Amino acid sequence: METSPVVAGVDGSAASLDAVAVAAREAKLRGCGLRVVHAFLWPAFGAYPGSAAMLPGDTALRDEAEKVVADAVAHARETAPGVRADGALVTGEVVRVLVEETENAQLAVVAGRGLGAFVRLLVGSTAAALSAYGHCPVLVVRGGGPGPGGPVLLAVDGSPAGAAAVDFAFAEAARRDAGLVAMHVWSAWTRYSPRAGNPARTAAEGPAAEGDRVLAEAVAGAETAYPGVRAERTAVEGSARELLIEASKDAGLLVTGARGHGGFAGLLLGSVSHALLQHAHCPVAVVRGAGERP
Repeated sequence: METSPVVAGVDGSAASLDAVAVAAREAKLRGCGLRVVHAFLWPAFGAYPGSAAMLPGDTALRDEAEKVVADAVAHARETAPGVRADGALVTGEVVRVLVEETENAQLAVVAGRGLGAFVRLLVGSTAAALSAYGHCPVLVVRGGGPGPGGPVLLAVDGSPAGAAAVDFAFAEAARRDAGLVAMHVWSAWTRYSPRAGNPARTAAEGPAAEGDRVLAEAVAGAETAYPGVRAERTAVEGSARELLIEASKDAGLLVTGARGHGGFAGLLLGSVSHALLQHAHCPVAVVRGAGERP
């Protein structure tokens, strides 16, 4: 049994209830508790700090915020009977609150879009920021959540930081009793980047063989650690964004590292990871490597 909780961020939207349902199932799979968190800020309305208008009490705003939490907890218990779910109303800005919550969580779950997202954005600012700055893996729920029986799709880039995503994906497949598809997408950039490996060996083996080798080396340890996971490997040439998004149509969950070989050192969320959050057809788990903590 894993003791650290799964944390779910809620804002009262239907999308956040979908995320709570996914979080409840994840908590039950892990044998841990679920902590449902709603970040609450008092609007000023011209009131000065410390005035009666700003004090918590029997106000409509406070009551509504508490109802958001209570409804989400009830939804979690209904979705996953037996799960230990509790709720918390935390005063503060939503990203700051949720990032702090991830310090003591094993997984954070949020909706791709909620009440605060602009209509034209495919993924909300909260989901993107939490994926970049969270201290634990972040699962961003798009649509109604993982489809039953869908395999875990693992994006493999061969970088050392990506090892955490590999371990997470295999563990998730084992919990779900689901298959796993490990996909490595190679291109001219990944073949010849100084960080990509041995250019001489790539030239000798050929790019396709190099792609197969990178993929095999990346998942070898996890395949040994999780012998019961039905793992399929596929190494293909093309655009990582396009091919992974297309493959996500058949997946129950897509797992990616935060930043791989192509990431700039100052970025906490790489361009491929961000594209997957925007356009994947299934929930996306972003897993940071040990050296990528904010």
